[in-house]
Amino acid sequence: MPNVKRIAILNNEFEADLVEHALAERGIHYIVRSYHDTAYDGLFQTQKGWGCIEAAEADECAVLDVIEGIREEVAARAEEEETSESDIITP
Repeated sequence: MPNVKRIAILNNEFEADLVEHALAERGIHYIVRSYHDTAYDGLFQTQKGWGCIEAAEADECAVLDVIEGIREEVAARAEEEETSESDIITP
């Protein structure tokens, strides 16, 4: 893969799985790198993020669009769940 570069930091393994699936569906070649280090038991993941996604420079915009869409969808679902939980509260 020519001109590969780090495109974005991933927040967690769940997000990484969603991004991988979406990029594979679109035929975009990518590399996911976890920052987990067994010697330090994941210490760097709390400082740097879960990991990163790398791809060709030519695919940068497409990868960022995918990540943005996934993050928006996750945020909307979290907000929806929060709203529905507040409806359950009884006086």
